[in-house]
Amino acid sequence: MYSNYVDIDHYIKMHIAKEATQSSKIEATQTNIEEAFLSKDEINANMRDDWEEVQNYSTAMNEAVQLLHTLPFSPRLIRQTHKILLQGVRGKHKLPGEYRSSQNWIGGASIMDATFVPPVHSSIAELISDIEKFANDELNPLPELLKVALIHYQFETIHSFPDGNGRVGRLLITLYLVDKGILKRPILYLSDFFERNRMLYYDNLIRVRTHNYIGQWFKFFLTGIIETAKNGVSTFDNILQLQRSIESRLKDIGSRSGDAYKVVNYLYSNPIIDVQKLSVVTGKSLKPAYNLMALLEKLEIVKEITGAQRSKLYMFDEYMQIFK
Repeated sequence: MYSNYVDIDHYIKMHIAKEATQSSKIEATQTNIEEAFLSKDEINANMRDDWEEVQNYSTAMNEAVQLLHTLPFSPRLIRQTHKILLQGVRGKHKLPGEYRSSQNWIGGASIMDATFVPPVHSSIAELISDIEKFANDELNPLPELLKVALIHYQFETIHSFPDGNGRVGRLLITLYLVDKGILKRPILYLSDFFERNRMLYYDNLIRVRTHNYIGQWFKFFLTGIIETAKNGVSTFDNILQLQRSIESRLKDIGSRSGDAYKVVNYLYSNPIIDVQKLSVVTGKSLKPAYNLMALLEKLEIVKEITGAQRSKLYMFDEYMQIFK
């Protein structure tokens, strides 16, 4: 049996996976949350670049949170996060961890018809240093949520790197809130809100630059915080309901319940599984593993997702739907 509570580490892993896919989707990457839990060789060859970018995003978030134990919110943290994000993927030739060394622009075929031209590259180090001072100024009376809204806007405006600025900027929101103790654990991510309101997201950023409408950006950002926090509470509630439902389904399966609970607990942090992995999780040989998988499928706890005769994969579908 497992008790009626949500393991926060399972919740964080799922939310980071969702954040990674949604933040990357804003940049036109097509990996979905199910694919984020597949291995590289289970991904179609033409989709592996997208998949690797999502994996890097998850790694960057996890490692950056760990770095906060030894580093303040700082240029070094920002550059290290960027380095992880672009390591070995399509942006690997665009100086991972290094500021851009030339002028860039946003929108348009050339700088002449660009939607926005960021500051000159020679000013980046100074501008990022200003963000660091602002972020760590404990005498500044601005509430932390408005400070991080301003930091995100400023970072996206500086556009410090040749590639990956949007993803790093969205990572910084959660990192800042963890660093300041607003979040005890990294469990609030705005990329899903930004993705669902993508044009408003871009328009509000642009209107600060063109019309100085910082108040409207603050309203949009805080709306995202409120909606995301409410969704987080709803997600917790839905997981608790799912746990109770699964407990009810497993209570009458006799001696196999111990192994079934082991598998379910594994699925909360790794919601896609095959028979070989189930065998490892339970410590049983393949034959009883096949039988247990068939039972879990019959109880509608897992759902086969490949439609293949061999190398079948099973998904913890009800749990995955909560995060979709």
